[in-house]
Amino acid sequence: MTAARSNTVDGVLRRSARRVPGRTAVRYADRAWTYRALDEAVTAAAHVLRGLGLTPGDRVAAYGRNSDAYLIGFLACSRAGLVHVPVNHALTGEDLRYVLDQSGSSLVLTDPALAARLPAELPALPLRDAPDGLLARLAAAPGTDLDDLPGDDGDALAQLLYTSGTTALPKGAMMTHRALVHAYTSAVIALDLTESDRPLHALPLYHSAQMHVFLLPYLAVGAENTLVDGPAAEQLFSLMETGRVDSLFAPPTVWIGLSRHPDFAVRDLRGLRKAYYGASIMPVPVLEQLRSRLPALAFYNCFGQTEIGPLATVLGPGEHAGRMDSCGRPVLFVEAKVVDADGRELPDGERGEIVYRSPQLCSGYWDKPQETAEAFRDGWFHSGDLAVRDADGYFTVVDRVKDVINSGGVLVASRQVEDALYAHPQVAEVAVIGLPDERWIEAVTAVVVRTPAADADAPVGERELIDAARARLAGFKVPKRVVFVDALPRNASGKILKRELRARLAAG
Repeated sequence: MTAARSNTVDGVLRRSARRVPGRTAVRYADRAWTYRALDEAVTAAAHVLRGLGLTPGDRVAAYGRNSDAYLIGFLACSRAGLVHVPVNHALTGEDLRYVLDQSGSSLVLTDPALAARLPAELPALPLRDAPDGLLARLAAAPGTDLDDLPGDDGDALAQLLYTSGTTALPKGAMMTHRALVHAYTSAVIALDLTESDRPLHALPLYHSAQMHVFLLPYLAVGAENTLVDGPAAEQLFSLMETGRVDSLFAPPTVWIGLSRHPDFAVRDLRGLRKAYYGASIMPVPVLEQLRSRLPALAFYNCFGQTEIGPLATVLGPGEHAGRMDSCGRPVLFVEAKVVDADGRELPDGERGEIVYRSPQLCSGYWDKPQETAEAFRDGWFHSGDLAVRDADGYFTVVDRVKDVINSGGVLVASRQVEDALYAHPQVAEVAVIGLPDERWIEAVTAVVVRTPAADADAPVGERELIDAARARLAGFKVPKRVVFVDALPRNASGKILKRELRARLAAG
């Protein structure tokens, strides 16, 4: 008989299926799965994948949009001993081929509507909406037991999680089952996840935060999960009003969009109890607006990165007062400190790079030994984030190390300038970057998207925003230039690609 699967990702579901078999686990579109049915479907799907000739350790890419089939495919890879490779469904051409080739994927689980984008030579299996797709094959799978499937191996790879690639080509963070199960435990405790919550999962499941900080931890505690295609404001508001959901995770870009949607001020959103934000820095003025509109809503700031599962620190609801710009304290299985360029720990209050030690960490980057050695130094993982720790152990992220601006020999953190500009009512989004300048070395430059409601007769201009920033900032931090654009470039997780802005604007 197969050994018990306790330290594996699919073991999380197996335990809940034994504890609460008849409770609804996941709703998607017009389908609902109990915990027992979902667990049986995962085992059947694992047999389907093994029946295709795949063996433990083979990489299987997932190139699809949110669906129950996507979740089943991920858990089936786990149960079959395969390495799941989630791929951003917006990738095409060379970007898509890079991830598929670099990971060495043997098969792609995909949506029929996306299949034509894939390299013709790479085998693909439809996840859904096809007579030969994964969901359609479950009924013919050979039983629902674990015979002939791999046993418990917590140190085996579960996923290759490709980094956002904001500064370079994406790297495949090698996540073991044991690392992810530790991360789930940290999330459950730090985010107060309970079986009575009714979470809404609207962000893409290829993104590690939605899958590993929320959906899998919520399956671990036995909650009822609602999965939707994406964060469309009208649908989210309707689900909140009807009481179907009471908690939501979204990056700041989505919260900004919700807060500035015309319906935000008039819809009854009192049923929403927990609001989680993360994946990039939340502008303090936006957070203040959300808290003012929904004073009873419990806000959690979730901070981390792909390589750590991806949750590293949390600022809970009772900790926001006086610390609105903080990302909180490390979660259960994470140790963090702030160091200088030589790796020496800095005193509280001094700015440096935040580094981590944790069983949640990846075991390196797939087939990239040099990048792995650079990131893991002196027993710590170097995050690339610039932060300050206070005397009570709270961290505040100032910027990405590579995004700090050298203006006339003085370092300027882009976040502080962005917060000052977000206070203007006609600023929908802003990214502050440094551009080459003969006098200043790098000129502080603000790239701004105006709000849709900006006065058509008198839209805010460059001089007005510079004056508004000067009223809040020291002179050397004030933008030397403001550029107006229709949209900011983003990666899969919603982070602004400042390297693209720098390249575009520096080229004229």
